[in-house]
Amino acid sequence: MLRAMLDAIASPPLPQNEPIHAYAPGTPERAALKAELARLSSTTVEIPMFIGGEEVRTGDLQEVRAPHRHDLLLARAHQGNTEHVKRAIEAARRAHKGWASLPWTARAAVFLKAADMLSTRLRPTMNAATMLGQSKTAYQAEIDAACELIDFLRFNVHYARQIAAEQPGSSRGSWNMQEPRPLEGFVFASTPFNFTAIAGNLPTAPALMGNTVVWKPSANALLSAHFVMNLLREAGLPDGVINLVMGPPEEVANACLAHQDLAGLHFTGSTEVFQALWRRIGDNIGNYRTYPRVVGETGGKDFVFAHKSADLEGLAVALVRGAYEYQGQKCSAASRAYVPRSLWPALKDRLVGLMEGLRMGDVADFRSFLGAVIDERAHKRLAGRIGAAKGDPSCTLIAGGGTPADVGWFVEPTLIEVRDPKHALMRDELFGPVLALWVYPDGEEEAALKQCDEGSPYGLTGAIFARDRMFIEQAASTLRFAAGNLYINDKPTGAVVGQQPFGGGRASGTNDKAGSSLNLLRWVSPRVVKETFDPPREVGYPSMREA
Repeated sequence: MLRAMLDAIASPPLPQNEPIHAYAPGTPERAALKAELARLSSTTVEIPMFIGGEEVRTGDLQEVRAPHRHDLLLARAHQGNTEHVKRAIEAARRAHKGWASLPWTARAAVFLKAADMLSTRLRPTMNAATMLGQSKTAYQAEIDAACELIDFLRFNVHYARQIAAEQPGSSRGSWNMQEPRPLEGFVFASTPFNFTAIAGNLPTAPALMGNTVVWKPSANALLSAHFVMNLLREAGLPDGVINLVMGPPEEVANACLAHQDLAGLHFTGSTEVFQALWRRIGDNIGNYRTYPRVVGETGGKDFVFAHKSADLEGLAVALVRGAYEYQGQKCSAASRAYVPRSLWPALKDRLVGLMEGLRMGDVADFRSFLGAVIDERAHKRLAGRIGAAKGDPSCTLIAGGGTPADVGWFVEPTLIEVRDPKHALMRDELFGPVLALWVYPDGEEEAALKQCDEGSPYGLTGAIFARDRMFIEQAASTLRFAAGNLYINDKPTGAVVGQQPFGGGRASGTNDKAGSSLNLLRWVSPRVVKETFDPPREVGYPSMREA
């Protein structure tokens, strides 16, 4: 029988946000990252699945190439099928009892160890893998694959203790306790390509709470997923707790969602895929042993709304950074802007000037501000939307618009002014470096705010730029449900774990706020225990006695 190593009410180290390395010329972290980029660029990694403690190789290999360099073969990944998913589910089921029986402190120690290893000696490898495999610049990889993932691991432990410590009251003669049990079954974690931190958090957050997991990473982020799995193994994660499988997305998902022991879905990806998965869960609802928890973050059409009192320079920088960092491939990227006519001429000149200075190219060249979009499919989709806008009389191409693909899948930072606020460019998620902008008449802020609120089905992030405090309050009220994360005089990207828990509503997801206790609460099924010290010995009550 498992027993706690310590009979104590333990307090893990208080989490602090991981400091961001600058990678400035001459720094040791820059030299270490450059060396790791060179090493991984000259090595073709073999990526197996990891099921029940075993590396599984099938010989059915998928090539992993750098999006910014068609010629750079980074890895070959072994692809699985339904039978491998079934093996992963069985491994998760076998591991569940032992893992769930451990005290929360024992589980937490694994992830705290992983955070410390990533913070130090494994940092260059995780960042380099993310840069090469997902075409992130050094800074974008650092804030994601290092800092945010470290923060998730540390802050989640802090929140797990808070959940365990939250206990009900007790009246005299009894003691009430609440136990945050894990879910009964396995959790299916389906993760995206754009954030290594999300790919690491979606399987580890449920695992911290005692669940076991089948993890399907994006086919476009297999190199970094491989190193995340290696990190967890080295940190002491027991066999079968998190099982990494690869293969056709629909086949993997169908095998998981059809199983009677599915206890939860932790998902980040497109709205369409999430709705399809939820629909399939609904169709199978009578076959499950328990009602599955469904947690999803599914994208956005994130806004920046500017008032005539806005700081012009701050607004311009926020739009460029918010729209074009990591090629706009962030769920929170600034994708639509509302600007007053009086501000537009000066803002347009400033935006064009800033965009002309953005360098696009190989992310191993640290001067690059942008890399390439993730794959050929994304490139074709974005090139098609930009091409359609060029031929649309209701659109004006202000800057960018090029889509060179001879070396990598590049899309220039693109700014398009639209004359109709209901244009598809102001409504649909593009997931690329394309910012649509509508100029509204001064004095018609209320109507423009209403258009911003109703102009897109999403509700993830948004920003308000203004000096006028009355307007800030008015806009925040009107846009109350338009964004789960609202920024005032800042770009709508860059949520920090422990500071801005992340998530949105409407078509953007279930808003279970990754990076907070709200998310971890979805992965427990509490049990309340009442112990009575001296039970009653009479059936009747005083009110039943005769006077």
